[in-house]
Amino acid sequence: MAPMRRLDATNKGMRPVTPEDFKRWRKSLGLSQKEAAHALGLKRRVVQYYEKGQRDGKAVEIPLYIRLACAALTAGFKDFHGPPKPGRDRESGPAGSVASDAA
Repeated sequence: MAPMRRLDATNKGMRPVTPEDFKRWRKSLGLSQKEAAHALGLKRRVVQYYEKGQRDGKAVEIPLYIRLACAALTAGFKDFHGPPKPGRDRESGPAGSVASDAA
């Protein structure tokens, strides 16, 4: 098994997600702030903070786990239950995902 690579904005070629990037992501999926919050397991107000880039005048950084969740949603993941069990095929969606027709 390959060693885990540390994932953070200091890795070569990576940059932090800006509030504009986050809003563009949401709109690219056709989600309202409320729908994006629900998909990410957040309160709508937190989505608003991420899109504004601040809360109470202080900078807000979008955490890695939220950035990864955004990437997963963009790739079509609706839920994740771990990797497929050996010898069993997953029916639909990316490997290890459960795809849903409901958006």
